[in-house]
Amino acid sequence: MRRHDDEEVHEHDRGLSYDLPVLARRRMIRLLAGAGAGAGLAALVGCTAGNTPSSAAGDTSSSAPDTSSFAGDCATVPEETAGPYPGDGSNGVNVLKESGVVRSDITGSFGDSAGGTAEGVPLTFTLTVVDAASGCGTPKKGAAVYVWHCDREGGYSLYTEGVTDENYLRGVQETDEKGRVTFTSVFPGCYTGRWPHIHFEVYGSLRDATSATAITSTSQLALPEDVCDTVYATEGYESSVDNLDRLSLESDSVFRDGHDQQLAAVKGSVEEGYTATLTIAV
Repeated sequence: MRRHDDEEVHEHDRGLSYDLPVLARRRMIRLLAGAGAGAGLAALVGCTAGNTPSSAAGDTSSSAPDTSSFAGDCATVPEETAGPYPGDGSNGVNVLKESGVVRSDITGSFGDSAGGTAEGVPLTFTLTVVDAASGCGTPKKGAAVYVWHCDREGGYSLYTEGVTDENYLRGVQETDEKGRVTFTSVFPGCYTGRWPHIHFEVYGSLRDATSATAITSTSQLALPEDVCDTVYATEGYESSVDNLDRLSLESDSVFRDGHDQQLAAVKGSVEEGYTATLTIAV
């Protein structure tokens, strides 16, 4: 168990109590946008079969889930805060309406931004969206997923000083016939007060996503501890080492209420890059 010190939490993502006003505004925006009460409060669930990674002794990667079968029960998890830097119009800038946001490679900025590229250990992650009402047995073809996360130094494009002109590590995709979206990115850093994570919003369609309306679900993907330890031992992630050492999934303000359905399965290596997978149901 990692220790958890009572020190000042980094402004990037201070947890649920800090983000409640933002989350309240987001929910109001959804209602005003015409989202039905049921859709606005739709629960995000993950299939228990295969979402929780396991690691062999001495192995620095975690086994990937079998997304070809949804034999397990669908376990409901609470909708999570999007944090203060979503970039979806609910807290300032809206990147979703910019041309170029629909893309699979999110490592670089696009459009009229500064044109920078996020550095770090390569990470490719796949989210599979399935229908909860079917018991996780039916892929949600034609849905859309918007993802965003911090860079190697813990900064968020569009918001953090020094990268406000960038919009890297953000992107939208439409799910394919198997309900999947895959993004090419870099492994996010760990900043003070938050476990390493990736934010995502699920929309009913690509049109909904690019107009930033009618969000179906908002949640966060957690990254496994063993992989984080390995990545953070590499150049550029120095600040993440101490930050992670002060945290655990059980003490994190978002994941402590149940992270099993949000913990991605990760495999790979620093040299070849990592792949992460998570199945979610809406």
